[in-house]
Amino acid sequence: MAKKGTRVVVTLECTEARTSTDPKRSNGVSRYTTEKNRRNTTERLELKKFNPHLNRMTIHKEIK
Repeated sequence: MAKKGTRVVVTLECTEARTSTDPKRSNGVSRYTTEKNRRNTTERLELKKFNPHLNRMTIHKEIK
C-alpha cells in the first residue's frame, strides 16, 4: 500500500509558450514534473525553467 505523505507530484507549464509569435520557433508547450511539500508550500509553485521550444529560460507555473 502506498504511503500518504505530504509530498505530491505537480506539473509545471510554461506561461510564455502560447503567446509566442516567433515564426522560426514551434509553439510547443513545455512541461516539467516535480514534487512539492504540501505542508511547507501551500501556494502554487512558480519556477524559472528552460523552454526548448523558445530556446530560453521562462517562468513555469503549477497547473492542476
